[in-house]
Amino acid sequence: MTPVLSPNTQAILLLTAPLIAGRGTASSDLLSPGEYKRLARHLREIQRQPADLLSPDTAEILRACQPVIDESRLQKLLGRGFLLSQVIERWQARAIWVVSRADAEYPRRLKARLREDAPAVLFGCGDMALLETGGLAVVGSRHVDDALIDYTMSIGRLAARAGKTLVSGGAKGIDQAAMRGALEGGGKVCGVLADSLEKTTMNREHRNLLLDGQLVLISPYDPSAGFNVGNAMQRNKLIYALADTSLVVSSDLNKGGTWAGAVEQLDKLKFVPVFIRSTGESSAGLDGLRKKGALPWPNPQDVDSFEDVFNVAMPTPTASPQVGFALFSNEEPTAPVPRDAAPTPQAESEPLAPVDVVSDAPPPAPALEEPPSVTPEAVPPLDGAEEPPQPESTPAEVLFAAVRAAIQQLLRTPMKDAEVAAALDVSNAQAKAWLQRLVDEGVLEKQKKPAGYVVKQKRLFE
Repeated sequence: MTPVLSPNTQAILLLTAPLIAGRGTASSDLLSPGEYKRLARHLREIQRQPADLLSPDTAEILRACQPVIDESRLQKLLGRGFLLSQVIERWQARAIWVVSRADAEYPRRLKARLREDAPAVLFGCGDMALLETGGLAVVGSRHVDDALIDYTMSIGRLAARAGKTLVSGGAKGIDQAAMRGALEGGGKVCGVLADSLEKTTMNREHRNLLLDGQLVLISPYDPSAGFNVGNAMQRNKLIYALADTSLVVSSDLNKGGTWAGAVEQLDKLKFVPVFIRSTGESSAGLDGLRKKGALPWPNPQDVDSFEDVFNVAMPTPTASPQVGFALFSNEEPTAPVPRDAAPTPQAESEPLAPVDVVSDAPPPAPALEEPPSVTPEAVPPLDGAEEPPQPESTPAEVLFAAVRAAIQQLLRTPMKDAEVAAALDVSNAQAKAWLQRLVDEGVLEKQKKPAGYVVKQKRLFE
């Protein structure tokens, strides 16, 4: 990806990023995630977006934002344009790209699952397409013996043979062992780093893998940022959100990032099944996770049995609390639309309202008792897909016509029922019912490899 920053992303960087390369702004001056969330919400309320803070009428907008963030503070942050240009040049020289939640290129898995908890800005190097492939998340402790390192590398090699992406955190110990095993086996790897993205991408061994499209490295933190315990803890949810299933190889009990991340998945987020190592010497941490609902790893020895792991029923997804989901948005169909997204035109044009917003109250929604305001034309059918029948006059048929079109947008590439449920913010059972109806209508088909539902394409002689 060419690291050309959109106006929205430039504004968000000025407000939230330390821009370390230029030694500029103290971290205390930057907007915290919570502060930026409130500002984004306020911008939406006044029909503005982050890029408008860089427009000629900035002074007027800043005065309108005074009730949320002090005007002088915003002016100071937005005045770092020269510093931003310097650090952009540095990132470009290292092939580091930057996307924000306001960009269509932002990973849809993070938007759909994390919603307002998805990082406002994401830095990375390598093929962004790997972020949409799912795969197996492998996590564990930093300090482990050689036996566990060998065991973890074998998991990575098996993932490579099965054609599954390996997702991990890049830390020494279990993370690096899993990634190394997958890479040595010729597989694809996504590393979610808590620090030192720039340094890691400049490693000679990593550069070839990045250039060959075998590895992608991402981080929600400044590419030059050093290690921070809080950052390491916070990035764990990204690892799970990018995967289809997960394995905890080792963990302490009631402490550490591995434990905290796994417990968060089991007790709250429930994005993917959480497996724990079931061979070798056990530990108090693994036993504790098992008591919380983690599953014993079935120890697959071949590709077929490994792929069976991905068919284990996923718990009903519980996405981060979110409001304002635009079910009937006509946003670019390559990514699901999170609830914090305002309706936008196609990705080539600038959004009319901020995509990157989180609101305490949902925006006005189409009233179901007024069918003319909810029509299937709100989301055009995907090219090559069967034209959906015109809705009947009943509200139920009008609603399903819009649901049909929205699902067609999501399923340009295969998605599992639970992922569709998370994207639409409905129950797993409701998503399954809708998907099955569309399969029966011939609009969708359910495929095995990759597993999931996808829009059924017309065949030449059908």
